[in-house]
Amino acid sequence: MKHLLPLVTALCLAAAQHAAAQESPVVVELFTSQGCSSCPPADAILEELAEREDVIALALHVDYWDYIGWEDPFGDPAHAERQRTYAHQAGRKSVYTPEMIVQGQTDIVGAKPMKLSKAIADHSQRPAPAALQIARDGDTLRIEAQARGALTGPVQVHMLRYTPTRTTAIERGENRGKTLTYANIVEGWQVLGQWDGQAPLSMTADVTGDKPLVVILQGAEAGPILAAQRLR
Repeated sequence: MKHLLPLVTALCLAAAQHAAAQESPVVVELFTSQGCSSCPPADAILEELAEREDVIALALHVDYWDYIGWEDPFGDPAHAERQRTYAHQAGRKSVYTPEMIVQGQTDIVGAKPMKLSKAIADHSQRPAPAALQIARDGDTLRIEAQARGALTGPVQVHMLRYTPTRTTAIERGENRGKTLTYANIVEGWQVLGQWDGQAPLSMTADVTGDKPLVVILQGAEAGPILAAQRLR
């Protein structure tokens, strides 16, 4: 609980100072696992972030701690691979939990609310390199984007869905005996295509169900996130 008071103070201040950032929210990815005893404080931070309109908070549960004794039901090897790609881009040979990546660029180890708040504020102040709009009509999602200047390299168009909240009673592993709540649990992450940023982007994707969805424009190979939008 000691993490929550500074978190609330820091993130409320940041939200007040950067309300205009909703045009393109800042993406915060948390790599976490139910089998990691260090992760619950970071999970609680993400739960607070999930309430903010100027932030897209995403929990990517990894599977590499499952061998300890508890298989994370939300774990996905694709999430671990995405984390390894970030590590490779940063010149690191290993991955760890909890880890937060802000806007595809800033790495934060563990649960550090003040450092996280500063990273979000810093990225909020930077103009988005691309304007992104998404709209849903039934089972069709329309995606449109336009670069606001020359882009360096190809851009990938990502789409994902998430479950807003789930609570799990953990029976084994490092967190055994705890009942933990998780927010914005990512599933079905996919790359829809690639965009060169020269001509305006216009594309559609098939979507079903009523879970929230997110579209992210990101430099190839886990590069910087250029823009993101969400439909709840």
